[in-house]
Amino acid sequence: MARVRASLILPLLLVPALCGCGQEAAPPSEPLSAAALAAVREQPGVPREALARRIDALFTALPEDETRAAIVVKSGRIVAERYAPGYHENTRFISWSMAKTVTAVMIGMLIADGRLQLDQPAPVPAWQRPGDPRGEITLRQLLQMRSGLRHTEAGDPIHESDEVRMLFLDGRDDMARWAEAQPLEAEPGRQWEYSTNTTVILADIATRALTRSIDPAARRSAMADYLRSRLFEPVGMASALPEYDRSGTLIGGSLIHATARDWAKFGEFLRNGGSVKGAQLVPRAWIRFMTTPNPRNPGYGAQTWLNRPQADDGKAQFPGAPPSLFAAQGHLGQYVVVAPSQQLTVVRLGRTDEDKLAPVRERIARIVALYEKG
Repeated sequence: MARVRASLILPLLLVPALCGCGQEAAPPSEPLSAAALAAVREQPGVPREALARRIDALFTALPEDETRAAIVVKSGRIVAERYAPGYHENTRFISWSMAKTVTAVMIGMLIADGRLQLDQPAPVPAWQRPGDPRGEITLRQLLQMRSGLRHTEAGDPIHESDEVRMLFLDGRDDMARWAEAQPLEAEPGRQWEYSTNTTVILADIATRALTRSIDPAARRSAMADYLRSRLFEPVGMASALPEYDRSGTLIGGSLIHATARDWAKFGEFLRNGGSVKGAQLVPRAWIRFMTTPNPRNPGYGAQTWLNRPQADDGKAQFPGAPPSLFAAQGHLGQYVVVAPSQQLTVVRLGRTDEDKLAPVRERIARIVALYEKG
C-alpha cells in the first residue's frame, strides 16, 4: 500500500517543477544601500523603497553617468534628496541652459511691468537702421527660438559653434553685441533653431529696459537688483548667483549657479503658475505661454522644453511621462522637471555626455511614473 501511495505522490511533487520549465524566474532585487533608502523621507506618497530604487538608478545605472544631486518634491514637500560624494545641500550647481527658463520668467515680469512688449519688434539698437530686415524680429520670436538669425549650436568642430565662439572666444567680452551682429538666414518666425545666443540677446534687451547706462557696472547692478528683488528673494533662491560678461550683460542662456534645493524651488514656482505662497510674481498666463508648444516645434515653448514630439525626431524627451510635463534643461544633464498633473518637481544635476542623456531622461520619467495623476 505504501508503494502505491508513493507512486501516486511522486508525480504530483514533480508538477511544480515541470510547470516551471521554460519560464525564467525573476532575479532577486539587489539590496538597497543605506544611503539610497535614507535619501527618501517617510511617507513620500508612493512606496518608499520603490522611489529609493528609481532614484538610486540615477546614481548607479551606468558608469559614464555622474549624477551629483537629485531631489523630488511632491505637493510642495521634499520627499527625496540625495547627493554624490563631494556634493551637499550647500553646493551651488551650474545651470547651463536651465538659465534660459529663468531669463524667460524675467522677460515676462518686464512685460507685466509695461517695459517690454511681446509682439512688437525687439528693441535692439543694431537692428533699427532703415532697411534692416532684423528689425522685424519680435520678442515672441526670440523667446520661441525662431528669430531666423544665423546660428549653429553644438556644431562640429565644437570651437566653431556659435555659442562657443560667443561664450569663450571672439564674442566673450561683449556677448550681446556679437550675437546681435549675426545676419538672418531665414525669415523671422519661419524656422525653429535652438540658440544660446538668442537668450543673451533677450538678457541684453532686459538690461536695456532696466537702465539706459552703458557702464558695465551699472548694467550689472541693475540686472542683479531686479533678479534679486523680483525673483530670487521671493522664490527663496538665496543661493542664486548669476554671471555677467565684461560689458555687464547677464549670461542669461547658460550661467546661473544655485543649490539643488533652490533649483527645486524654481521648479515649484513654475508648477504653481508663477506664484509663491499666494503672491503672483509673474502673470499665470505668462507661465502658460512659456509651456505652450510654439508654431515651429511642438516640443518647445518659450525658453522651456515640453514633453511633446520634438521637431527633429518626433519623439517626446521623457517617454511615458504626461505631455503636460515641462522642463528647464541644461548641458550635460541638468534638469528641473515639472509634472503639474502629479504635483511633482524632479531635479537632476550632474555630468553626462549629450549622446548618453536619453537613458537619464528615461530614469527621470520612471520616477514621475511612480506618482499617479493627482
